[in-house]
Amino acid sequence: MEAEKRMESNKKSDNNRDKKKTTRKEILEKKKNIKEIIEAAVSQKDPLSSFPTFRHYSTKDLSVYLESGCGDSLSSPVKQYIQNLLKVNMEASYGTEWPVEEKVKRREMGSSEARYIFVYEISNMDANIMLKLSKKGRCNADGIDDKGHLVAFVHYRFTIEEEIPVLYVYELQLEHRVQGKGLGKFLMVLIELIAQKSKMSAVVLTVQKANTIAMNFYRNKLRYLISTVSPSQMGLQTNYELLCKSFDYEAKSVLEGGEDK
Repeated sequence: MEAEKRMESNKKSDNNRDKKKTTRKEILEKKKNIKEIIEAAVSQKDPLSSFPTFRHYSTKDLSVYLESGCGDSLSSPVKQYIQNLLKVNMEASYGTEWPVEEKVKRREMGSSEARYIFVYEISNMDANIMLKLSKKGRCNADGIDDKGHLVAFVHYRFTIEEEIPVLYVYELQLEHRVQGKGLGKFLMVLIELIAQKSKMSAVVLTVQKANTIAMNFYRNKLRYLISTVSPSQMGLQTNYELLCKSFDYEAKSVLEGGEDK
């Protein structure tokens, strides 16, 4: 009887070890897959090439052309433009935190991991001319180049959040005069398409609580949710919320599980 009990105990121990080995193998395989997904996404030279209809956006009083970019190849005029637009749009929302945050954003924008969509305003030019100019344009200090005037940009990255591959929107910034024309929504729809095409499981971003216009834009117009990993969902007091939109079950359960639907 004792021998039988020992044999049974040994079988259970062996089964537990096998389960642990399987679990470790699955975890390592998952990490490897996620790493490969991120690397493939980062290696894309021009994500916009998969969405040619999103190269242009036009309304009755606005015509723009979109182009991709990387943080480690930004020209000095474009860097200056980004800094100026961030200050104009974000200083009030950050309040006394802005001087420190501005330095952080300045470091972030030139990272090799930073990906951009630049928006140029074009006047009285047909699509063929815009396509030609897109291949050979040089900026001056005012953010004006052969393609037109730079009026908006998106800074995003492919990264990992809670072991989920995500496209993280660091910045969506538009000049005041081109706001309210549907351009912001157009850019976010494009971002979501790029995320899904790149096999990201979600789009994630942060919004300052004081920026009520942006909060309303993401929450009500685009239906983004406050993530379960946002500080407020963990009982922490901060000046921002982490918002997300998930594309698969795992991302929804991990990133959206605590949000009232």
